Amino acid sequence: MDTPGRLSRRTFVTAAVAGAVAGVASPSQASGTRARFHTAGRVKGSADGSVRYSWPGIYFEGRFRGTGVGVALDDADNDYDVQIDGTTVETLVTPGRTTFWLDGLSDTEHRVRLVKRTESPWAVGRFGGFVAAPGGAVLPGPRARSRQIEFIGDSNTAGYGNVSTTRDCSSNGGVNRNTNADLAFGALTARGLGADYQINAFSGRGMVRNYNGGSPEADFRTYYDRALLNVDGDVWRRPTDWRPQVVVIGLGLNDFSTPLNPGERWATQDELVAAYETAYHGFLDKLRTRYGPRTFIVVSATHLWNTTAFTDATLRIVQQRNRRGDSRVGHWYYDDPGLDHLGCDWHPSLSDHRIISGLLEDHLAGLPLRW
Repeated sequence: MDTPGRLSRRTFVTAAVAGAVAGVASPSQASGTRARFHTAGRVKGSADGSVRYSWPGIYFEGRFRGTGVGVALDDADNDYDVQIDGTTVETLVTPGRTTFWLDGLSDTEHRVRLVKRTESPWAVGRFGGFVAAPGGAVLPGPRARSRQIEFIGDSNTAGYGNVSTTRDCSSNGGVNRNTNADLAFGALTARGLGADYQINAFSGRGMVRNYNGGSPEADFRTYYDRALLNVDGDVWRRPTDWRPQVVVIGLGLNDFSTPLNPGERWATQDELVAAYETAYHGFLDKLRTRYGPRTFIVVSATHLWNTTAFTDATLRIVQQRNRRGDSRVGHWYYDDPGLDHLGCDWHPSLSDHRIISGLLEDHLAGLPLRW
């Protein structure tokens, strides 16, 4: 028997949960679900009231009254954290089709947050909503925050392997078990500033060239406009209230971190740099059209051991935009002697992400933001 007031956990397959108000497997039970949680991530609705998604770091926030709450999920590929009143109380590893229950709470109003830790470019997750325990109630979802930040990037932005304490993750669960986008620098920065955010990041992808020249038929731009990354031609329908005051872009590590291979479409690094800069300007044009002239766009770069092409190119891009009259495109170079790169495969560690977040907060503090 559970001790009164003590948090307990139990898991039921969604289809077996009687009286659930928001279950992935029960379309008739999901009426009005969307109004009862808040998300800023790229999601697509379904006829049963659930939402589907692919990008890392997507979060769902709700409010409920009572002694327990259920989380309706259908995802056999990703890991999630469940947070109650600001504290992580459970990590769900590839939960599958389930309603996960947390019981034994004080009989009062609580906040609940579900966040997707991992990347799933080729798998779609499904969230069916929050479910109140008997005698309780799911309350209207929290209001959207007025501050909004979009983070665009690759594995560094996604938090690839950041919770690992060793660079070789082959024996400690692999990359997914050691990744937590909710503790990546973007999420840390946004929460520190009280902002809603998106983490639109795809490991291994570059602006025009992917890591070591892989998958040359597609780069990051192929996927950017999608909500569901594995659906060719999918288009995310941007809500009218998603207009971030800041967009932080981190694309270029994969373009330049490995030498060109024979047979790639660029014969020299100079040709690659030219293609990168042209594509980057086109991407910035897209963002300007989408978000308007007031959004601050932060073009970021960091140290690469083998070349300065990444930093040099991003700096030239920003200088060209500024000369054209767009003063709200800026350059942010981040590096710090305290970075240890102890995450999987030499990626930033948790400590590194905290350092990078602090550097980004300092950079944003220097912008004339009016939010």
